[in-house]
Amino acid sequence: MTAPIPAYAIEAEGLSKTYAASGKSPAKQALIDLSLRVPVGSVFGLLGPNGAGKSTFINILAGLVTKTAGTARVWGYDVAAQSRQARAAIGIVPQEINFDAFFTPFEALELQAGFYGVPKAERRTDDLLAALGLADKRNSYARTLSGGMKRRLLVGKAMVHNPPILVLDEPTAGVDVDLRRQLWDYVRGLNRAGVTVMLTTHYLEEAQELCDTIAIINKGRLVALEPTAQLLRRLDYKTLIVQPETSLDVAPATLPGCEAQIRPDGALSITFRAGAVRVEDVLDALRAADIRIKDLRTEEPDLEDVFVELTR
Repeated sequence: MTAPIPAYAIEAEGLSKTYAASGKSPAKQALIDLSLRVPVGSVFGLLGPNGAGKSTFINILAGLVTKTAGTARVWGYDVAAQSRQARAAIGIVPQEINFDAFFTPFEALELQAGFYGVPKAERRTDDLLAALGLADKRNSYARTLSGGMKRRLLVGKAMVHNPPILVLDEPTAGVDVDLRRQLWDYVRGLNRAGVTVMLTTHYLEEAQELCDTIAIINKGRLVALEPTAQLLRRLDYKTLIVQPETSLDVAPATLPGCEAQIRPDGALSITFRAGAVRVEDVLDALRAADIRIKDLRTEEPDLEDVFVELTR
């Protein structure tokens, strides 16, 4: 009988972790009352500065770190009371390269499948290697692979037991642009096939493009958990970049609520609250100041702006 699909792929409720004091180092609270839910089938971003608690949270889900308080569930299974089922439901791609350099990719995936108890008849080793663009490296030593290939091999290791959840912890660190695109194409394909993806990354443009929902944690606490589009609307301002036909010596007075300044390239930037001022009103003020416009464009806050605002 097939187990029912849970309402959420990952759940945390009041999750806390305090690392005990060691030597001269005091006790450290890595997670403080963290509560969040990751919808099944989503691409979920988990963002935060270094030391925010992201890796601690992932390691609790993986069963590598014991929580201090609260609950955590993976695919409906409590990570403490049902650890075997929880671990079988998740595949984790770590930041660090962690396979034997003298194994071939084929051997590395076969060994990992064995650890998860996948019968030989059900293993998908060659299919995984082909999907990850590593078929031609099947029998090469892993130490001869490029950095990007090693990253992709880690994804393969995380997927050998066909888990419904894939966690990617900084998967594109040190990976060039082409390999990054290949990796994300593969991950998107997994997501379309029903795999829930949780991503941590310092490349915020990746999170903005890929993630349906984003959680931001800072100093162990959750500071935001919203759909990506809603999170981007938190900073309600726009900047109008105007290239005047004639260079300006000083920025003109425009409208109340607008901040104007001249950029080093001679362009005039005017920042305003989108909910309070209309672009047309700004343009009318420029025409009234006898400024002829050669070109213009608008800039809006991106995820990096929101991230900095919430974590500074």
